[in-house]
Amino acid sequence: MQFPKIWLLRHGQTEWNAERRIQGQLESPLSALGVEHARRQAALMVPVLMQNPACFASPLGRAQQTADIALGGAPFVTDARLAEAYAGAFQGMTLEEVAATYPDIHGANPYNLDLFCEAPGGEGYGSFHARILDFMQSLTGPSVVVAHGLLGQVMRGIVCGLSRDRMAALPNGQGCVYVLENGMETVLE
Repeated sequence: MQFPKIWLLRHGQTEWNAERRIQGQLESPLSALGVEHARRQAALMVPVLMQNPACFASPLGRAQQTADIALGGAPFVTDARLAEAYAGAFQGMTLEEVAATYPDIHGANPYNLDLFCEAPGGEGYGSFHARILDFMQSLTGPSVVVAHGLLGQVMRGIVCGLSRDRMAALPNGQGCVYVLENGMETVLE
């Protein structure tokens, strides 16, 4: 599949990221380090924004806060399809609490993408993948996307033609920009 060029930004570190607490679709504000991540992205985005790409962001607060900083006040459209994976019963729990409460699920899913998608009452991988692909297929030109780590792994994997296992193993950098174009990924740091 071919898609327009995408500049993908993961939100900066949140207070819950620092605690290793699962956010899913719950809210946690950016930490001081997270604000610095967004500022680093803002410096990287200056030449990109001069090209006037369409800009989109997740409706969740941490992505909105990052977009406000990283896009330097450029307008963006909020799209519900860019929300992070709904992690059901795991939302609000630390990874350690998940391991203690759901040892079988935790033990069978070493990567967060798989773990969150196996959460009881959660969204599941199929639905998560489908809504991300639906968003990507709606793009009509070069676009900036400010969203989340797991969403980014799937989006990057779709562009690069990766299997789910390889998507789940992708790094999840904050403070950088992933450039997705012609079936390849490059990272601006």
